Amino acid sequence: MTLLATTDLSSYLPILLIVLMAITFGVMNVVGSIVLGPKRQGRVKSQSYESGMNPIGTARKRFNVRFYLIAMVFLVFDVEIVFLYPWATTFPNIAPMSNEGLIWLGRIFFFLFTTVVAYVYGYRKGVFQFD
Repeated sequence: MTLLATTDLSSYLPILLIVLMAITFGVMNVVGSIVLGPKRQGRVKSQSYESGMNPIGTARKRFNVRFYLIAMVFLVFDVEIVFLYPWATTFPNIAPMSNEGLIWLGRIFFFLFTTVVAYVYGYRKGVFQFD
């Protein structure tokens, strides 16, 4: 039983190695920038930087809610595309005119229908109007 447990754990060794390498890389970058980076301070050095221009106004500006709504709509469609890839690669391998094919087709139509309903709802609420 112990031999079986060590065999199962040894299959996770490559994953553990990659995670360890990622952590080491991140820590070494932070330590390297602290050790090798410049340490000068001053009035100009601590001033805000906006693409080579002097800052105008405050940084505490409020954004319109539509900006966040557009971002959420983009994320919804982006995630939808991610879910469509596995379906698009699996669906052609299903036997034609089978019950399984109809179930898969119904699932994707339901998925696309709910997405279209969300899009129409956002359109009617005026999410896509830029005034």
